Amino acid sequence: MTLLTTEEYKAIAASLTYPTGAFIDGSFRPALSGATFDSVNPATGAVLAKVAACGAADVDFAVEKARDAFEDGRWSRLHPRERKEVLIRLARLLKRNARDLAVMESLDSGKTIFDCETVDVPETIHCLTWHAELIDKIYDQVAPASDNHIAMVVREPVGVVGLVLPWNFPLLMLAWKIGPALAAGCSVIVKPAMETSLTALRVAELAMEAGVPAGVFNVLPGGGAEVGEPIGRHMDIDAVSFTGSTATGRRFLRYAGESNMKEVTLEMGGKNPAVVLDDAENLDRVAAHIVNGAFWNMGENCSASSRLIVQKGVKEELLSRILAHAREWPMGDPLDPVNRVGALVSKAHYDKVCSYLGAKGQKVLLGGKARDGFVEPTILDVADREARAVREEIFGPVLTVLTVDGFDEAIALANDTEYGLAASIFTANVKKAIRGARAIRAGTVTVNSFGEGDISTPFGGFKASGFGGRDNGIHAHDQYTQLKTIWVDLADDADEAVN
Repeated sequence: MTLLTTEEYKAIAASLTYPTGAFIDGSFRPALSGATFDSVNPATGAVLAKVAACGAADVDFAVEKARDAFEDGRWSRLHPRERKEVLIRLARLLKRNARDLAVMESLDSGKTIFDCETVDVPETIHCLTWHAELIDKIYDQVAPASDNHIAMVVREPVGVVGLVLPWNFPLLMLAWKIGPALAAGCSVIVKPAMETSLTALRVAELAMEAGVPAGVFNVLPGGGAEVGEPIGRHMDIDAVSFTGSTATGRRFLRYAGESNMKEVTLEMGGKNPAVVLDDAENLDRVAAHIVNGAFWNMGENCSASSRLIVQKGVKEELLSRILAHAREWPMGDPLDPVNRVGALVSKAHYDKVCSYLGAKGQKVLLGGKARDGFVEPTILDVADREARAVREEIFGPVLTVLTVDGFDEAIALANDTEYGLAASIFTANVKKAIRGARAIRAGTVTVNSFGEGDISTPFGGFKASGFGGRDNGIHAHDQYTQLKTIWVDLADDADEAVN
Protein backbone atom coordinates (compact mmCIF):
# COMPACT_ATOMS: atom_id res chain seq x y z
CA MET A 1 0.00 0.00 0.00
CA THR A 2 1.37 3.41 -0.98
CA LEU A 3 1.62 5.73 2.00
CA LEU A 4 0.09 9.20 1.83
CA THR A 5 1.41 12.48 3.19
CA THR A 6 0.68 13.73 6.69
CA GLU A 7 -1.66 16.35 5.26
CA GLU A 8 -3.61 13.72 3.36
CA TYR A 9 -3.96 11.55 6.45
CA LYS A 10 -5.16 14.52 8.46
CA ALA A 11 -7.75 15.28 5.77
CA ILE A 12 -9.04 11.71 6.09
CA ALA A 13 -9.10 12.08 9.87
CA ALA A 14 -11.19 15.23 9.59
CA SER A 15 -13.73 13.42 7.40
CA LEU A 16 -14.24 10.37 9.62
CA THR A 17 -17.56 9.63 11.30
CA TYR A 18 -17.07 7.63 14.47
CA PRO A 19 -19.42 4.86 15.66
CA THR A 20 -20.55 5.62 19.20
CA GLY A 21 -23.21 3.10 20.21
CA ALA A 22 -22.98 -0.48 21.34
CA PHE A 23 -23.64 -2.88 18.46
CA ILE A 24 -26.26 -5.40 19.55
CA ASP A 25 -28.57 -7.56 17.44
CA GLY A 26 -27.54 -5.90 14.20
CA SER A 27 -27.77 -2.21 15.10
CA PHE A 28 -26.13 0.54 17.12
CA ARG A 29 -27.77 1.33 20.45
CA PRO A 30 -26.99 3.56 23.41
CA ALA A 31 -26.11 1.86 26.66
CA LEU A 32 -29.27 1.03 28.58
CA SER A 33 -28.09 3.35 31.34
CA GLY A 34 -27.43 6.16 28.87
CA ALA A 35 -23.84 6.41 30.14
CA THR A 36 -20.93 7.30 27.84
CA PHE A 37 -17.17 7.63 28.05
CA ASP A 38 -14.68 9.70 26.07
CA SER A 39 -12.58 8.03 23.41
CA VAL A 40 -9.38 10.10 23.44
CA ASN A 41 -6.57 10.52 20.92
CA PRO A 42 -3.52 9.80 23.12
CA ALA A 43 -1.20 11.78 20.84
CA THR A 44 -3.14 15.03 21.26
CA GLY A 45 -5.53 14.56 24.18
CA ALA A 46 -8.47 15.47 21.93
CA VAL A 47 -11.79 13.70 22.46
CA LEU A 48 -12.67 11.77 19.32
CA ALA A 49 -16.13 10.58 20.36
CA LYS A 50 -18.41 9.87 23.29
CA VAL A 51 -18.97 6.12 23.24
CA ALA A 52 -21.70 4.09 24.93
CA ALA A 53 -20.51 2.83 28.32
CA CYS A 54 -22.23 -0.52 28.64
CA GLY A 55 -22.99 -2.39 31.82
CA ALA A 56 -24.32 -5.72 33.06
CA ALA A 57 -27.80 -5.07 31.68
CA ASP A 58 -26.36 -4.56 28.21
CA VAL A 59 -24.40 -7.80 28.56
CA ASP A 60 -27.60 -9.65 29.48
CA PHE A 61 -29.42 -8.19 26.48
CA ALA A 62 -26.60 -8.97 24.05
CA VAL A 63 -26.23 -12.54 25.36
CA GLU A 64 -29.97 -13.10 24.96
CA LYS A 65 -29.82 -11.99 21.33
CA ALA A 66 -26.63 -13.98 20.69
CA ARG A 67 -28.21 -17.10 22.20
CA ASP A 68 -31.33 -16.70 20.08
CA ALA A 69 -29.16 -16.42 16.98
CA PHE A 70 -27.14 -19.46 17.90
CA GLU A 71 -30.06 -21.70 18.77
CA ASP A 72 -32.18 -20.91 15.72
CA GLY A 73 -29.22 -21.72 13.48
CA ARG A 74 -29.25 -18.57 11.37
CA TRP A 75 -25.42 -18.73 11.46
CA SER A 76 -24.42 -21.84 13.43
CA ARG A 77 -26.21 -24.21 11.08
CA LEU A 78 -25.42 -22.51 7.79
CA HIS A 79 -23.53 -24.65 5.33
CA PRO A 80 -19.80 -24.01 5.86
CA ARG A 81 -19.57 -22.68 2.31
CA GLU A 82 -22.17 -20.02 3.09
CA ARG A 83 -20.34 -18.83 6.19
CA LYS A 84 -17.14 -18.72 4.14
CA GLU A 85 -18.77 -16.53 1.49
CA VAL A 86 -20.04 -14.05 4.10
CA LEU A 87 -16.64 -13.73 5.80
CA ILE A 88 -14.91 -13.24 2.45
CA ARG A 89 -17.38 -10.44 1.70
CA LEU A 90 -16.45 -8.93 5.07
CA ALA A 91 -12.75 -9.11 4.20
CA ARG A 92 -13.47 -7.34 0.91
CA LEU A 93 -15.39 -4.60 2.71
CA LEU A 94 -12.48 -4.16 5.10
CA LYS A 95 -10.16 -3.80 2.13
CA ARG A 96 -12.46 -1.23 0.56
CA ASN A 97 -12.44 0.75 3.81
CA ALA A 98 -8.83 0.00 4.71
CA ARG A 99 -7.50 3.54 4.68
CA ASP A 100 -10.28 4.92 6.88
CA LEU A 101 -9.80 2.02 9.30
CA ALA A 102 -6.05 2.65 9.43
CA VAL A 103 -6.51 6.33 10.26
CA MET A 104 -9.21 5.58 12.83
CA GLU A 105 -6.94 2.98 14.46
CA SER A 106 -4.03 5.42 14.60
CA LEU A 107 -6.11 8.21 16.11
CA ASP A 108 -7.73 6.00 18.72
CA SER A 109 -4.61 4.13 19.87
CA GLY A 110 -1.59 6.38 19.23
CA LYS A 111 -0.16 3.76 16.84
CA THR A 112 1.77 5.10 13.88
CA ILE A 113 -0.04 5.28 10.58
CA PHE A 114 2.98 3.48 9.13
CA ASP A 115 2.19 0.39 11.23
CA CYS A 116 -1.57 0.67 10.73
CA GLU A 117 -1.21 0.87 6.95
CA THR A 118 1.55 -1.70 6.46
CA VAL A 119 0.84 -4.24 9.23
CA ASP A 120 -2.37 -3.98 11.24
CA VAL A 121 -5.00 -3.48 8.56
CA PRO A 122 -3.48 -5.79 5.90
CA GLU A 123 -2.93 -8.54 8.47
CA THR A 124 -6.49 -8.12 9.78
CA ILE A 125 -7.86 -8.68 6.29
CA HIS A 126 -5.51 -11.62 5.68
CA CYS A 127 -6.51 -13.24 8.98
CA LEU A 128 -10.23 -13.10 8.21
CA THR A 129 -9.69 -14.40 4.69
CA TRP A 130 -7.49 -17.25 5.92
CA HIS A 131 -10.04 -18.48 8.47
CA ALA A 132 -12.89 -18.04 5.99
CA GLU A 133 -11.08 -20.21 3.44
CA LEU A 134 -10.46 -22.81 6.13
CA ILE A 135 -14.13 -23.26 7.05
CA ASP A 136 -14.96 -25.93 4.48
CA LYS A 137 -11.55 -27.60 4.62
CA ILE A 138 -11.50 -28.88 8.20
CA TYR A 139 -12.51 -32.54 8.21
CA ASP A 140 -13.83 -34.50 11.15
CA GLN A 141 -12.74 -38.04 11.95
CA VAL A 142 -13.86 -41.64 12.07
CA ALA A 143 -12.30 -43.60 14.92
CA PRO A 144 -11.33 -47.28 14.58
CA ALA A 145 -14.14 -49.55 15.76
CA SER A 146 -15.50 -53.06 15.21
CA ASP A 147 -17.34 -54.16 12.07
CA ASN A 148 -20.59 -53.61 13.95
CA HIS A 149 -19.96 -49.98 14.81
CA ILE A 150 -19.02 -46.61 13.36
CA ALA A 151 -17.44 -44.06 15.71
CA MET A 152 -17.54 -40.49 14.41
CA VAL A 153 -15.68 -37.63 16.08
CA VAL A 154 -17.24 -34.34 15.00
CA ARG A 155 -16.71 -30.69 15.83
CA GLU A 156 -19.59 -28.48 16.91
CA PRO A 157 -19.51 -24.75 17.67
CA VAL A 158 -19.18 -24.15 21.39
CA GLY A 159 -22.03 -21.62 21.43
CA VAL A 160 -22.01 -18.02 22.66
CA VAL A 161 -18.46 -16.76 23.16
CA GLY A 162 -17.11 -13.70 24.97
CA LEU A 163 -14.11 -12.18 23.18
CA VAL A 164 -12.20 -9.76 25.41
CA LEU A 165 -9.65 -7.67 23.50
CA PRO A 166 -6.51 -5.74 24.43
CA TRP A 167 -5.77 -2.18 23.37
CA ASN A 168 -2.39 -2.70 21.71
CA PHE A 169 -3.61 -4.29 18.44
CA PRO A 170 -7.35 -3.49 18.39
CA LEU A 171 -8.10 -4.55 14.82
CA LEU A 172 -5.68 -7.43 14.55
CA MET A 173 -6.65 -9.03 17.86
CA LEU A 174 -10.30 -8.65 16.88
CA ALA A 175 -9.55 -10.59 13.69
CA TRP A 176 -7.54 -13.24 15.56
CA LYS A 177 -10.66 -13.99 17.59
CA ILE A 178 -13.67 -13.39 15.35
CA GLY A 179 -12.01 -15.18 12.42
CA PRO A 180 -12.06 -18.68 13.95
CA ALA A 181 -15.07 -18.00 16.22
CA LEU A 182 -17.36 -16.95 13.37
CA ALA A 183 -15.87 -19.60 11.11
CA ALA A 184 -16.87 -22.26 13.66
CA GLY A 185 -20.46 -20.97 13.77
CA CYS A 186 -20.41 -19.30 17.18
CA SER A 187 -22.23 -16.13 18.19
CA VAL A 188 -19.85 -13.60 19.73
CA ILE A 189 -19.93 -10.85 22.34
CA VAL A 190 -16.88 -8.65 21.75
CA LYS A 191 -15.59 -6.42 24.52
CA PRO A 192 -12.98 -4.05 23.09
CA ALA A 193 -10.66 -2.18 25.42
CA MET A 194 -12.13 1.14 26.54
CA GLU A 195 -9.07 2.92 25.16
CA THR A 196 -9.63 1.52 21.66
CA SER A 197 -13.27 0.74 20.88
CA LEU A 198 -13.88 2.56 17.61
CA THR A 199 -12.57 0.15 14.98
CA ALA A 200 -14.29 -2.89 16.53
CA LEU A 201 -17.60 -1.05 16.28
CA ARG A 202 -16.93 -0.12 12.67
CA VAL A 203 -16.03 -3.73 11.78
CA ALA A 204 -19.29 -4.94 13.35
CA GLU A 205 -21.18 -2.51 11.12
CA LEU A 206 -19.33 -3.81 8.05
CA ALA A 207 -20.02 -7.41 9.14
CA MET A 208 -23.75 -6.68 9.09
CA GLU A 209 -23.36 -5.22 5.60
CA ALA A 210 -21.47 -8.36 4.53
CA GLY A 211 -24.35 -10.58 5.65
CA VAL A 212 -23.47 -11.73 9.16
CA PRO A 213 -26.96 -12.17 10.67
CA ALA A 214 -28.25 -9.96 13.47
CA GLY A 215 -27.32 -11.23 16.92
CA VAL A 216 -24.24 -13.13 15.76
CA PHE A 217 -21.66 -10.31 16.09
CA ASN A 218 -22.17 -7.97 19.05
CA VAL A 219 -19.77 -5.32 20.40
CA LEU A 220 -20.08 -3.91 23.92
CA PRO A 221 -17.73 -1.03 24.76
CA GLY A 222 -17.18 -0.28 28.41
CA GLY A 223 -15.03 -0.94 31.44
CA GLY A 224 -13.65 -4.17 32.81
CA ALA A 225 -15.79 -4.17 35.94
CA GLU A 226 -18.90 -3.08 34.04
CA VAL A 227 -18.64 -5.36 30.97
CA GLY A 228 -15.68 -7.71 31.31
CA GLU A 229 -16.67 -9.20 34.65
CA PRO A 230 -20.35 -9.71 33.69
CA ILE A 231 -19.13 -11.52 30.56
CA GLY A 232 -16.83 -13.69 32.66
CA ARG A 233 -19.57 -14.53 35.15
CA HIS A 234 -22.49 -14.89 32.73
CA MET A 235 -24.28 -18.20 33.07
CA ASP A 236 -25.25 -18.31 29.39
CA ILE A 237 -21.83 -17.62 27.86
CA ASP A 238 -20.16 -20.89 26.94
CA ALA A 239 -16.54 -19.76 26.53
CA VAL A 240 -14.30 -16.72 26.92
CA SER A 241 -11.18 -15.95 24.92
CA PHE A 242 -9.11 -13.24 26.59
CA THR A 243 -5.99 -11.38 25.53
CA GLY A 244 -4.50 -8.93 28.00
CA SER A 245 -2.66 -8.68 31.28
CA THR A 246 -1.88 -11.67 33.46
CA ALA A 247 -3.63 -10.06 36.44
CA THR A 248 -6.88 -9.72 34.50
CA GLY A 249 -6.53 -13.21 33.06
CA ARG A 250 -6.47 -14.64 36.57
CA ARG A 251 -9.80 -12.93 37.23
CA PHE A 252 -11.42 -14.67 34.28
CA LEU A 253 -10.41 -18.03 35.70
CA ARG A 254 -12.04 -17.08 38.97
CA TYR A 255 -15.19 -15.81 37.22
CA ALA A 256 -15.52 -19.10 35.33
CA GLY A 257 -15.04 -21.17 38.47
CA GLU A 258 -17.63 -19.15 40.35
CA SER A 259 -20.22 -19.28 37.57
CA ASN A 260 -20.89 -21.98 34.94
CA MET A 261 -17.35 -23.37 34.49
CA LYS A 262 -17.20 -21.87 31.02
CA GLU A 263 -14.12 -22.64 28.97
CA VAL A 264 -11.43 -19.96 29.25
CA THR A 265 -8.51 -19.34 26.89
CA LEU A 266 -5.88 -16.87 28.08
CA GLU A 267 -3.14 -15.10 26.13
CA MET A 268 -1.37 -12.82 28.56
CA GLY A 269 1.93 -11.11 29.27
CA GLY A 270 5.54 -11.72 28.37
CA LYS A 271 9.07 -10.76 29.34
CA ASN A 272 10.62 -12.14 26.24
CA PRO A 273 14.34 -12.87 25.86
CA ALA A 274 16.47 -12.35 22.77
CA VAL A 275 19.58 -14.47 23.26
CA VAL A 276 22.63 -13.49 21.17
CA LEU A 277 25.59 -15.85 21.32
CA ASP A 278 29.09 -14.80 20.37
CA ASP A 279 29.06 -16.91 17.21
CA ALA A 280 26.05 -15.07 15.77
CA GLU A 281 26.54 -14.09 12.13
CA ASN A 282 25.78 -10.75 10.47
CA LEU A 283 25.48 -8.62 13.60
CA ASP A 284 23.99 -5.77 11.63
CA ARG A 285 21.02 -7.97 10.74
CA VAL A 286 20.81 -9.25 14.32
CA ALA A 287 20.72 -5.66 15.57
CA ALA A 288 17.90 -4.78 13.18
CA HIS A 289 15.83 -7.69 14.50
CA ILE A 290 16.52 -6.74 18.12
CA VAL A 291 15.48 -3.13 17.54
CA ASN A 292 12.33 -4.13 15.68
CA GLY A 293 11.42 -6.62 18.40
CA ALA A 294 11.90 -4.07 21.17
CA PHE A 295 10.40 -0.91 19.67
CA TRP A 296 7.77 -2.02 17.16
CA ASN A 297 4.36 -0.72 18.26
CA MET A 298 6.12 1.33 20.97
CA GLY A 299 6.94 -1.92 22.76
CA GLU A 300 3.22 -2.30 23.47
CA ASN A 301 3.41 -5.91 22.39
CA CYS A 302 3.16 -9.02 24.55
CA SER A 303 5.82 -10.73 22.44
CA ALA A 304 8.22 -7.76 22.39
CA SER A 305 11.92 -8.59 22.78
CA SER A 306 12.28 -6.73 26.06
CA ARG A 307 15.35 -8.58 27.42
CA LEU A 308 18.53 -8.72 25.37
CA ILE A 309 20.71 -11.52 26.78
CA VAL A 310 24.06 -11.16 25.07
CA GLN A 311 27.26 -13.14 25.42
CA LYS A 312 30.02 -10.78 26.53
CA GLY A 313 32.35 -11.54 23.62
CA VAL A 314 30.00 -9.91 21.14
CA LYS A 315 28.27 -7.36 23.38
CA GLU A 316 30.23 -4.22 22.49
CA GLU A 317 30.02 -4.66 18.73
CA LEU A 318 26.34 -5.67 18.84
CA LEU A 319 25.34 -2.70 20.99
CA SER A 320 27.06 -0.26 18.64
CA ARG A 321 24.97 -1.64 15.78
CA ILE A 322 21.78 -1.68 17.87
CA LEU A 323 22.26 1.99 18.73
CA ALA A 324 22.72 2.82 15.07
CA HIS A 325 19.50 1.03 14.08
CA ALA A 326 17.53 2.47 16.99
CA ARG A 327 18.25 5.98 15.76
CA GLU A 328 16.38 5.08 12.59
CA TRP A 329 13.14 4.89 14.56
CA PRO A 330 11.93 8.51 14.75
CA MET A 331 9.23 9.39 17.26
CA GLY A 332 6.44 11.90 16.76
CA ASP A 333 3.02 12.60 15.26
CA PRO A 334 1.46 9.17 14.54
CA LEU A 335 -0.14 10.51 11.34
CA ASP A 336 3.27 11.38 9.90
CA PRO A 337 4.26 8.25 7.93
CA VAL A 338 7.95 8.95 8.58
CA ASN A 339 7.55 8.21 12.30
CA ARG A 340 7.99 4.67 13.62
CA VAL A 341 7.22 5.41 17.30
CA GLY A 342 3.92 7.00 18.28
CA ALA A 343 2.17 7.84 21.54
CA LEU A 344 1.50 5.38 24.34
CA VAL A 345 -2.13 4.44 24.52
CA SER A 346 -3.18 6.39 27.62
CA LYS A 347 -1.99 8.70 30.37
CA ALA A 348 -2.18 5.85 32.89
CA HIS A 349 -0.01 3.61 30.76
CA TYR A 350 2.42 6.43 30.01
CA ASP A 351 2.86 6.99 33.75
CA LYS A 352 3.47 3.27 34.28
CA VAL A 353 6.18 3.08 31.61
CA CYS A 354 7.82 6.26 32.91
CA SER A 355 8.08 4.68 36.37
CA TYR A 356 10.79 2.33 35.01
CA LEU A 357 12.98 5.19 33.78
CA GLY A 358 15.64 6.79 35.96
CA ALA A 359 16.02 3.93 38.44
CA LYS A 360 19.39 3.44 40.13
CA GLY A 361 21.75 0.84 38.73
CA GLN A 362 20.61 1.31 35.14
CA LYS A 363 23.03 2.68 32.57
CA VAL A 364 21.09 4.54 29.89
CA LEU A 365 22.58 3.71 26.50
CA LEU A 366 19.84 5.41 24.49
CA GLY A 367 16.77 7.52 25.15
CA GLY A 368 15.37 7.50 28.65
CA LYS A 369 13.25 10.63 28.19
CA ALA A 370 9.50 11.04 28.04
CA ARG A 371 7.09 13.88 27.37
CA ASP A 372 3.37 14.42 26.75
CA GLY A 373 2.47 10.76 26.19
CA PHE A 374 5.56 9.87 24.15
CA VAL A 375 8.46 7.76 25.45
CA GLU A 376 11.73 7.65 23.54
CA PRO A 377 13.10 4.28 22.44
CA THR A 378 15.22 3.43 25.47
CA ILE A 379 18.05 0.96 26.03
CA LEU A 380 19.19 0.19 29.58
CA ASP A 381 22.28 -1.82 30.50
CA VAL A 382 21.33 -3.47 33.80
CA ALA A 383 23.61 -5.49 36.07
CA ASP A 384 20.99 -6.35 38.72
CA ARG A 385 18.96 -9.29 37.46
CA GLU A 386 16.30 -8.62 40.08
CA ALA A 387 15.69 -5.03 38.96
CA ARG A 388 12.07 -4.09 38.14
CA ALA A 389 13.00 -3.31 34.55
CA VAL A 390 14.36 -6.84 34.19
CA ARG A 391 11.62 -8.75 36.01
CA GLU A 392 8.40 -6.90 35.14
CA GLU A 393 6.59 -6.48 31.84
CA ILE A 394 7.03 -2.79 30.98
CA PHE A 395 4.96 -2.84 27.78
CA GLY A 396 6.77 0.19 26.43
CA PRO A 397 9.78 0.99 24.20
CA VAL A 398 12.36 -0.11 26.77
CA LEU A 399 15.03 -2.74 26.11
CA THR A 400 17.12 -4.08 29.01
CA VAL A 401 20.57 -5.52 28.31
CA LEU A 402 21.91 -8.44 30.36
CA THR A 403 25.40 -9.91 29.92
CA VAL A 404 26.29 -13.61 30.17
CA ASP A 405 29.43 -15.71 29.82
CA GLY A 406 28.09 -18.64 27.83
CA PHE A 407 25.26 -20.71 26.36
CA ASP A 408 24.05 -22.47 29.49
CA GLU A 409 23.89 -19.24 31.49
CA ALA A 410 22.03 -17.53 28.66
CA ILE A 411 19.35 -20.23 28.49
CA ALA A 412 18.96 -20.30 32.28
CA LEU A 413 18.51 -16.52 32.32
CA ALA A 414 16.05 -16.67 29.44
CA ASN A 415 13.91 -19.04 31.53
CA ASP A 416 14.29 -17.00 34.72
CA THR A 417 10.88 -15.36 34.43
CA GLU A 418 7.28 -16.14 35.32
CA TYR A 419 6.37 -15.69 31.66
CA GLY A 420 6.84 -17.93 28.64
CA LEU A 421 5.32 -16.35 25.56
CA ALA A 422 8.06 -15.78 23.00
CA ALA A 423 11.84 -15.85 22.65
CA SER A 424 14.61 -15.53 20.07
CA ILE A 425 18.05 -17.09 19.79
CA PHE A 426 20.79 -15.86 17.44
CA THR A 427 23.65 -18.22 16.65
CA ALA A 428 25.44 -19.72 13.65
CA ASN A 429 25.65 -23.11 15.39
CA VAL A 430 22.68 -25.25 14.31
CA LYS A 431 22.95 -27.59 17.28
CA LYS A 432 22.97 -24.67 19.74
CA ALA A 433 20.03 -23.12 17.92
CA ILE A 434 17.90 -26.24 18.21
CA ARG A 435 19.06 -27.06 21.75
CA GLY A 436 18.31 -23.51 22.82
CA ALA A 437 14.93 -23.39 21.11
CA ARG A 438 13.90 -26.62 22.78
CA ALA A 439 15.23 -25.61 26.21
CA ILE A 440 13.58 -22.19 26.36
CA ARG A 441 10.14 -22.41 27.95
CA ALA A 442 8.12 -20.32 25.53
CA GLY A 443 5.26 -20.87 23.11
CA THR A 444 7.15 -19.44 20.14
CA VAL A 445 10.93 -19.47 19.72
CA THR A 446 12.44 -17.87 16.62
CA VAL A 447 15.95 -18.63 15.41
CA ASN A 448 18.07 -15.80 13.97
CA SER A 449 15.04 -13.52 13.74
CA PHE A 450 12.35 -11.76 15.73
CA GLY A 451 8.78 -12.79 15.02
CA GLU A 452 5.63 -14.60 15.97
CA GLY A 453 5.37 -17.00 13.06
CA ASP A 454 2.43 -16.24 10.79
CA ILE A 455 -1.29 -16.92 10.51
CA SER A 456 -0.61 -20.63 9.93
CA THR A 457 1.32 -21.18 13.18
CA PRO A 458 -0.27 -21.35 16.66
CA PHE A 459 0.47 -18.46 19.01
CA GLY A 460 0.27 -18.65 22.78
CA GLY A 461 2.38 -19.12 25.87
CA PHE A 462 3.65 -21.23 28.73
CA LYS A 463 3.47 -20.44 32.45
CA ALA A 464 1.91 -17.06 33.32
CA SER A 465 1.71 -16.12 29.63
CA GLY A 466 -1.42 -18.17 29.18
CA PHE A 467 -3.02 -21.50 28.46
CA GLY A 468 -6.24 -23.14 27.35
CA GLY A 469 -5.70 -22.82 23.61
CA ARG A 470 -3.87 -20.99 20.88
CA ASP A 471 -4.59 -18.15 18.51
CA ASN A 472 -3.74 -18.47 14.80
CA GLY A 473 -3.48 -21.60 12.73
CA ILE A 474 -5.96 -24.46 12.55
CA HIS A 475 -5.41 -24.80 16.32
CA ALA A 476 -7.30 -21.53 16.91
CA HIS A 477 -10.53 -23.27 15.92
CA ASP A 478 -10.18 -25.59 18.90
CA GLN A 479 -11.09 -22.68 21.19
CA TYR A 480 -14.49 -22.30 19.58
CA THR A 481 -15.55 -25.90 19.01
CA GLN A 482 -16.49 -28.90 21.10
CA LEU A 483 -15.65 -32.47 20.16
CA LYS A 484 -18.56 -34.91 20.10
CA THR A 485 -18.39 -38.67 19.68
CA ILE A 486 -21.27 -40.24 17.75
CA TRP A 487 -21.29 -44.02 18.24
CA VAL A 488 -23.44 -45.92 15.73
CA ASP A 489 -24.38 -49.57 16.36
CA LEU A 490 -24.65 -51.44 13.05
CA ALA A 491 -25.31 -54.91 14.46
CA ASP A 492 -28.26 -56.91 13.19
CA ASP A 493 -30.89 -57.92 15.73
CA ALA A 494 -29.65 -61.47 15.46
CA ASP A 495 -26.11 -60.50 16.40
CA GLU A 496 -25.26 -61.38 19.97
CA ALA A 497 -22.46 -58.82 20.40
CA VAL A 498 -23.55 -55.38 21.43
CA ASN A 499 -20.11 -53.91 22.13
